[in-house]
Amino acid sequence: MIDTKQKILDAAERIFADQGYGAVSLRQIIADAEVNLAAIHYHFGSKQELLDAVIMRRAGPVNRERLARLDRLEARPGAQPAVEQVLEAFLMPMAEVAENHPGFPKLMGRMQAEGILTEVIARNFQPMLGRFIGAMRKAVPDLPDSDFRWRVHFGQGCIAHAMSTELPPPPGAGDISGFPGRIQRLIAFLSGAFRAPAAVVRKGVVSKSVARKPAKKLGKGK
Repeated sequence: MIDTKQKILDAAERIFADQGYGAVSLRQIIADAEVNLAAIHYHFGSKQELLDAVIMRRAGPVNRERLARLDRLEARPGAQPAVEQVLEAFLMPMAEVAENHPGFPKLMGRMQAEGILTEVIARNFQPMLGRFIGAMRKAVPDLPDSDFRWRVHFGQGCIAHAMSTELPPPPGAGDISGFPGRIQRLIAFLSGAFRAPAAVVRKGVVSKSVARKPAKKLGKGK
């Protein structure tokens, strides 16, 4: 028999993923879970605490596995984990939860779209995230701090988008690799991004590779 707390978590995960956090009221959740409002306040206290509980029910085991993998990498004598290894330790534990609970990556994508994912991460993903950022910083020691911070920021968006959206397959073909294959592609993409040379940023200047002159109009007979 499913207990009241699990019923609330199941309903909240489903509705938050479908409609977003801001658009959903606690009354919608209790109606779906078939419980009363007092049950939510008893088990979670508030809507924000409910969201955190929904996320950590799935992310808690993932974060423990991430840290275990990083511990094993860093325990090897004289070995500095490479960019790909750090990314694999961080991203691969997401594959199983995404395969078994496809609504969860959709929920995280919703949080990113609503602009609250950074707050959710700050509340629930420390100190794990700090460990991985430190390991990645050691893996790219020559990258300036400003570029490194931007790439971490861009990486967060890439991960949320890659895990929460589907790439339409070409006609007559399909991607049967599922989330593990998707994460392998994401690791290849992000490792290239972190290894790329530092950006040359000049105020008011657009890179020549981006700026293009307007095409000339052809006159008659030309």
